Amino acid sequence: MAKADTKTKMLADGLRYKSKVSGSPFTAATSFGAATMSCFLCGKHRARSQMVTRKILGKSQAVCSPSCKEADAAAS
Repeated sequence: MAKADTKTKMLADGLRYKSKVSGSPFTAATSFGAATMSCFLCGKHRARSQMVTRKILGKSQAVCSPSCKEADAAAS
């Protein structure tokens, strides 16, 4: 038997889901280069092709290329 299709519902306190649809809003793309990733500095999701890695606090982190401000200006 198949389960009934459930929709996302919040409890009255607003803190927990009674039921939640599985999956992610950031679905996997068919090619690795088209996948999104969040910027370490601004936190916005961008295509991996629009990001570069920089050493921040001793680790390589993905950040917007060439900068977060210029990436926002190009997107709008």
